[in-house]
Amino acid sequence: MHEREVVLSVNRLRKKLSGKWIIKGISFEVYAGEIFGFLGPNGSGKTTTIRMLVDLIEPTEGSVEICGYDVHKAHNQALRNVGCIVENPELYSYLSGWENLEHFARMLPGVGQQRIQEVVDIVGMDQRIHDKVRTYSLGMRQRLGIAQALLGYPKLLILDEPTNGLDPQGIKEMREFIKRLAATGLSLFVSSHLLSEIQMMCDRVAIISHGEVLQVGEVDTLIAQAGGRVVWNVQPVEQALSVFAANDHIQVAGPVSADDSGAGVHTVTTQMNEADIPDLTAQMVAAGVRIYGVETRNPTLEDLFLNLTEGERIG
Repeated sequence: MHEREVVLSVNRLRKKLSGKWIIKGISFEVYAGEIFGFLGPNGSGKTTTIRMLVDLIEPTEGSVEICGYDVHKAHNQALRNVGCIVENPELYSYLSGWENLEHFARMLPGVGQQRIQEVVDIVGMDQRIHDKVRTYSLGMRQRLGIAQALLGYPKLLILDEPTNGLDPQGIKEMREFIKRLAATGLSLFVSSHLLSEIQMMCDRVAIISHGEVLQVGEVDTLIAQAGGRVVWNVQPVEQALSVFAANDHIQVAGPVSADDSGAGVHTVTTQMNEADIPDLTAQMVAAGVRIYGVETRNPTLEDLFLNLTEGERIG
C-alpha cells in the first residue's frame, strides 16, 4: 500500500497546569487531504490540545510536527504550513472583508491581490467581500476567517468548533464547504462536540475524554464496532426478556416501554448483531412470545462514545 503523507503528527502530548495533568498523553496523525475529526465533550481538552498544536502554549511533555517540522523547535517552518481558527476569528468589523484580507496578507511574504481574490473565490464570498464586516452574518464571518487562514497556502487547516452558533442551514453550508476544501488536497483538523457533524463530515476521528484519546480510527469502522441496535415489539414482555437474558451476547439497552394499543405489547431495544435476528426470532416463538415488529437501527458515534466511556454523555 502507498504510504500516505503525514501532515500533522502528535506524539505523547501532555500538559500540566497548576499541578494537574490536563492532557494525559495524546497521540495521532493526520494525513494529506483528509478531514480528521477531534471529538469530545466541552472541557475534554480539545482547545488546550489545539493551542499546543500551533505553539500558543508549550506542552509539558511530547511533541507536535507539522509537515515534518517540530512546532516548538522550528516554529516558523512548521506554522508556515498551517492555517488556524481557534474560537472566533479576529476580524476588524469597521473594515470590509477585502480590507481585512489585505491587512493579514501584508504579514505574509509573497501574498498579494491575486491570492486574496483566489481565497475569496474558494470561500464563495465574491458578492459581499467589499461590504463592511459588521454587516456579515456569523456564517459569513466564519468564511472570512477561513479565507484569512488560507492566505498563506497552508497544507493543514485547523478549525475549532467551526459550526458553533450557526443555524441548520449555516451548518450544512459549512459542512459542504469543508468537504470541498479537502477535495483540493488540503488536510482539515476539525474539533467538535457534535457527533452528527463529525459523522457526516470526517474520514477519521480521534475521540477524546478527560484529556485522553480513547480511540482513533475511520468513522465507519468505529461505528461498526459500536454494534447495531435492534428494536423489538413483543408480547408478553417477561418471556421476551428471559430469552434475551439467556443469550449473553445480547444486551437490553435502555428502558422497556409499553405501546399505546393497550394489548400488552412492549418495545425492547437491544444491542446485538443483525445476523442473530433469525435465531433469536425462533427462540422467541418457541418460548410463546408474539413478535409484532423488528427494526434495526444503525449505530452512531454516540453509541460508540457511550461504549468507550461506559456511559459518560457527550454534549
